[in-house]
Amino acid sequence: MKTTPFSRRGFLQTTAAASLASSLPAAHAVTANLPTTTAPVADTLLRWLDGKAPARFEGSTLGVPWPRGQVKLPAGKAPEFRLANQPVQSWPLAYWPDGSLKWTAHAVAGGVPAGELKLEGGTPAAGTVAVRQAGDRVTVSAGDLVWTVATRGEALIAEATRAGRVTLKNLRLVALRQDGADPELDGKVSRKSFRSKVTAVTVEQQGPVRAVLKLDGTHSANVDGKGRDWLPFSVRLYFYAGAESVRIVHSFVWDGDPAKDFIAGLGVTAQVPMTNATHDRHVRFSGEGVGVWGEAVRPVTGLRRDPGQAYKDAQVAGQALPPLSGMATAVQNGLKWIPEWNDFSLSQTGADGFAITKRTQAGQAWIASNGGTRCKGLVYAGGASGGVALGLKDFWQRAPVRLDVRGAATELAEVTAWLYSPSAPAMDMRSYRSPGDMDTHEKQIEGLNITYEDYEPGWDNSVGVARTSELQLWVLGATPTHQAFSDMAEQVANPARLVLSPQRIHACGVFGDWDPVGTGTPARKLIEDRLALQLDQYLREVEQHRWYGFWNYGDVMHTYDVDRHMWRYDIGGYAWDNSELSTDLWLWTSYLRTGRADVFKLAEAMTRHTGEVDVYHLGELKGFGTRHGVQHWSDSSKQPRISNAAYRRFYFYLTADERCGDLIRELLDSDADIGKVDISRKLAPGAGPRTTELPGVGFGTTWGSWIAAWLTEWERTGDTRWRDKLVNGMQSIGDLRRRWFAGGAPYDAKTGKFQGPGADVSISHLNAVFGVAEMSSELLTLVDVPAYRRAWLEYCRFYNAPKHEIAALLGKDPGGRSLTDTCSRLTAYAAFHDKDHSLALRAWREFFTSRALRGGGQLRRVGGVDTLRPLIEQPTISTNDSAQWGLAGIQNLALVGDALDEAAKAAGLVP
Repeated sequence: MKTTPFSRRGFLQTTAAASLASSLPAAHAVTANLPTTTAPVADTLLRWLDGKAPARFEGSTLGVPWPRGQVKLPAGKAPEFRLANQPVQSWPLAYWPDGSLKWTAHAVAGGVPAGELKLEGGTPAAGTVAVRQAGDRVTVSAGDLVWTVATRGEALIAEATRAGRVTLKNLRLVALRQDGADPELDGKVSRKSFRSKVTAVTVEQQGPVRAVLKLDGTHSANVDGKGRDWLPFSVRLYFYAGAESVRIVHSFVWDGDPAKDFIAGLGVTAQVPMTNATHDRHVRFSGEGVGVWGEAVRPVTGLRRDPGQAYKDAQVAGQALPPLSGMATAVQNGLKWIPEWNDFSLSQTGADGFAITKRTQAGQAWIASNGGTRCKGLVYAGGASGGVALGLKDFWQRAPVRLDVRGAATELAEVTAWLYSPSAPAMDMRSYRSPGDMDTHEKQIEGLNITYEDYEPGWDNSVGVARTSELQLWVLGATPTHQAFSDMAEQVANPARLVLSPQRIHACGVFGDWDPVGTGTPARKLIEDRLALQLDQYLREVEQHRWYGFWNYGDVMHTYDVDRHMWRYDIGGYAWDNSELSTDLWLWTSYLRTGRADVFKLAEAMTRHTGEVDVYHLGELKGFGTRHGVQHWSDSSKQPRISNAAYRRFYFYLTADERCGDLIRELLDSDADIGKVDISRKLAPGAGPRTTELPGVGFGTTWGSWIAAWLTEWERTGDTRWRDKLVNGMQSIGDLRRRWFAGGAPYDAKTGKFQGPGADVSISHLNAVFGVAEMSSELLTLVDVPAYRRAWLEYCRFYNAPKHEIAALLGKDPGGRSLTDTCSRLTAYAAFHDKDHSLALRAWREFFTSRALRGGGQLRRVGGVDTLRPLIEQPTISTNDSAQWGLAGIQNLALVGDALDEAAKAAGLVP
């Protein structure tokens, strides 16, 4: 029996406990579509993502959600929160429709906080970061550190001083261009160097806890404008109170000619004044695990003559040697004959090995020092009076990479973190295949039927893809001890994060239908264990199959080849996943409900990858993503379903990451470009949405991929034109004769409305699997569009309905329905909102049709001569199935979990 639907989010907000800030001022209303609630949330306690406080903390930022109506501020007033005695800076991230705060961001100062980390309304402890703009300079001061940023020119940071001493100069970007691929046997190639050319500096935050500067520019062969400019970049510098470092987020767009331009190196470099005697200068590299490699430029240990233990101890510790007058005379007289080591390199050529070498000067032989497996990616050069440490996050995971020190024996050394190593073969952005004979759509369809690759000449272009890297730069007053350096390396490789518990996030009703993990009954434990097993397997697969590398790290593969015991990395459309069927959503929703650090880090890496590498950021294809393929850009199917902002919103709101926010804003007007790419150009006539002069747009795979960007912008700014665009699309779908069962319709980007009668039925199993189910769940709690609510509930109820029921609705059985188990969450949504217990039981029966709960998830060990290395294999694994089954299980538990035990017993899954 149907009843009036109600909001699950409203239910959550009326049953949460304990108030945070009921005394804050009333909100400035942005809009009001649905009634607000006054339910409070539990105390906002912050915890460390990894479960314990770090040894070193350089500051970080997190997002915090609030229930609708709870945190209200006058227009233009910043929120104020305190975190015990730890300085904290707060600002709004998003608003509810009633104008109350939905998300706030909080920058926490460096220095490990002591005691309980409780965020509450009130005046925060003072921070020490200040920004001053004068002429062509921006100066950021934090304690005894002063950073000077020029608004034009080559340097990102012109100079940094520590306690008045100039310790760093000319932080800049470097790139090497090679004019051809590396010759396989003989032949020659030439290289040319490029440096950063900053064209604009924007001060985005000015302290007192966090300052943010955004620098835009290009890599130039000549900064006076006479040389070639390419590889546009955007770099953000983050300065935190209480920190000795600056965080660097480096993004660039590939805009070369794949046939002629080969990146032979891409790096960040800085100059280090070296004022100490060479025996008091030191170089440090992070090693394996907590290990540290540390040596002096001119060593006094291991000599034929003993200088004295105090001298050896001081040098190993990185301290200035005691007065030389106390040193053994033979060593004093012989110091000038001890070689000065000028250049040092740590080269991580792949995920499994690095080597350290050094030489006395250019033109002389490199000497092998040591090596290991995986380096955390931190280098230091300096002396007893101070120096610079530079680290690259995801160092070995992004290999080939390199860390360099050059000129350590001179007055001005250089420290470089190579994001792409000059030691490796030049980066090759050409297509992996030649066009061959596939010069017609008919031939390409034949190829698609064999390799699942949607190939089309010219559509496998890499121009316009991007990559973001994260670095940490320290300006230090002395050479760090081995322990301090090891702690710094851990911060580079695994930055400490403050987060909220799943329960605290869930109480705010954000991100759709999910609930924290619970194993209170045998049936629920059965599903939770299976969900955990699948997450564990993907974490394992990243390592087992080495899904690493500059362009690859963060993505997973699409389909497994059990015969080869390999993923189908070389078979057309079965290779890299590229967000197909919402893998990102699955990982992020899994993190929300589990709070698992390893899941967060995999989802973070995926967000950094899929939002950059799988999407075009310039040119005619800007805003489109690329379907799964052997290369991330190789498939000719370019669609908004891959660039979908729904996959980025989690990371943006949980971390307040500005780069992620940029990527979401890039997509705001991408619907206006839909006419540039005929998504259905290879389909049989009549197979796609019926078109007029307007392009035909599918509701789920296309429109459903735009709405997350519009929703996020409305939430961030309160600009109602984005709400209106959402409402126009929702209302026009509801007004069509067949509503959601029309599948798609002609679309007018100027109004956001669908056109035509929508009288034909078109059902695709893909329509609900690219985030539109999750986004519809959110939208229907934020805007009241009765026609769309009816249309969506109808679609949810009847998509999986028995044939006679859907035939009664539509006049015939339309066919085209599949993914019964994963689309059980549609049934569950209708069951919850219609309060229909029998429909809830049907949802579970549909979910149970998956083989996942009946042996499909079994693991086995494979090794010996059959595999490259021993594997724990899941023979039936598929990323499409894993992501969609996981999302269905999560949503079903949240919506109709109270019917699970009854359904599981009836199915014989539990006693």
